[in-house]
Amino acid sequence: MLTIRSRSLATWSLALVLAITFSVATGALVKGEDGLSVTKENIGQTADGVDVDEYTLTNANDLSIKIMTYGAIVTAVNTPDRDGEFDNIVLHLDSVADYEAGHPYFGAIVGRYGNRICEGKFTLDGEEYTLATNNDANHLHGGDIGFDKKVWTAEAIQRDDCVGVKLVLVSPDGDEGYPGELTVTVEYTLNDQNELRIEYWATADAATPINVTNHSYWNLSGAGSGTILDDRLALNAPHYLPVDAGLIPTGEVAPVEGTPMSFMRPTAIGSRIEQVEGGYDHCYVLNREGLEDGELGRCAFIHDPATGRVMSIRTTEPAVQFYTGNFLDGTNTTSEHVYEKNGAFCLETQHYPDSPNQPEFPNTILRPGETYRHTTVHRFGVEGERGEGDRRRGGIRGRRPE
Repeated sequence: MLTIRSRSLATWSLALVLAITFSVATGALVKGEDGLSVTKENIGQTADGVDVDEYTLTNANDLSIKIMTYGAIVTAVNTPDRDGEFDNIVLHLDSVADYEAGHPYFGAIVGRYGNRICEGKFTLDGEEYTLATNNDANHLHGGDIGFDKKVWTAEAIQRDDCVGVKLVLVSPDGDEGYPGELTVTVEYTLNDQNELRIEYWATADAATPINVTNHSYWNLSGAGSGTILDDRLALNAPHYLPVDAGLIPTGEVAPVEGTPMSFMRPTAIGSRIEQVEGGYDHCYVLNREGLEDGELGRCAFIHDPATGRVMSIRTTEPAVQFYTGNFLDGTNTTSEHVYEKNGAFCLETQHYPDSPNQPEFPNTILRPGETYRHTTVHRFGVEGERGEGDRRRGGIRGRRPE
């Protein structure tokens, strides 16, 4: 197990009662007795002629999730609103060709190292490595051809309590400048509790940095329906990492209390965004007090007042990158949607950015004989009157680390 430690010390208090109003599932390549099913469809080829498949996971409540093998990308999360109307709440594109043409990591698995590495360089065991610099002077999300631009091998999953898809990718030694061959496995599973569980495993034959995550863009009103600035967000994060002009952490772990960075209580995303230069694109340090390495802890809760949809997130990771779609500019579109600035938010569970260059940050080096593991669970629902009252009374209170 790759050891993960967090500095945050705080308490979490956020009450939530979910009223779920879903109906019955159909389907199937694989179908369980309880209505869980997974189907597979070929949706085209890459420019190089590699077949791309899409897997659809459906539960007994008719909630469905689609994942394609190109980039291990989540292309759809179809959930109902308070009136029972379903919509896709993740930003997506129309075709494989559209994804290949370029996009800001919509729904993708990013790696070998999600987030930024300063100047695309790090030193490991006395040797300096140079990576692709694809974000001005820095390395971002694995480089020019990261995991998001590769076709993964896949197979359907059928278990007693869930269905899903298992995706595997081998990243060769020297891939985008990284040392060692890395084998990565990602499993997406869906259960009848309306939980999307994403589990990651990786092994390597040489020491290498690793920080793999999913980069879905969420709009709980439905993709392309407007901004997310009225959505109410709570983060179990009493601290965050200030950044320089290139969005590289300065090394400080700063308290959020009394600043526009605080989401310790449910707060409209747009209520203070003008006080944050460029909008939110910051790594928040999660409270993991009392949790063991590898144990799921509370991360985030989001409520969309327009539709009543809610989403909660738990994770084993020490941090989450909160991004408010500041660089969306209408360039990426579908036949039905135009994605404008602040048209979605991202909550990317992960380790800290630039950790290979900042030894005081939690460890991100995977060595031979070790296994990298990371689990994140999204739960979807619709908030009822009682849940709304509980949510208003609930909150998160933290204290500075000792």
